[in-house]
Amino acid sequence: MSSSGQPVEGAKQVFYGTGRRKESVARVFLTFGTGKITINGRTTDQYFHNVNWLNRAVEPLKFTETVGSVDIMATVNGGGVGGQSGAFRMGLSRALSLFNPELRAGLRKNGFLTRDSRMKERKKYGQKGARKRFQFSKR
Repeated sequence: MSSSGQPVEGAKQVFYGTGRRKESVARVFLTFGTGKITINGRTTDQYFHNVNWLNRAVEPLKFTETVGSVDIMATVNGGGVGGQSGAFRMGLSRALSLFNPELRAGLRKNGFLTRDSRMKERKKYGQKGARKRFQFSKR
């Protein structure tokens, strides 16, 4: 279903993608290489301790079969680690679609390029939280 991840001839050497999820923002830089991935100066195993976060983060690489052919350097900030893995995933997908435009259709079809717009609902005045209210007393 996915086409092989070979870059277009004569293309630039560094590919950039921005990913966002909840309050997290990821800046992903993709270059030709051997498969080295660093996030905020750490490896993916060190940064994403949870296996689900790790799998979700590197899923676009496995889908496009580019695991050993590219190096990735990313800076991620804001939110929690779960949101950061989603942001990294989206930034990586965007960088891969620039790396090889033929991969874009497959990435789009499988939801890698779709922004998850769910955000935290704001707290309302006169209430304890977004929906929770203070205890009501009749007397």
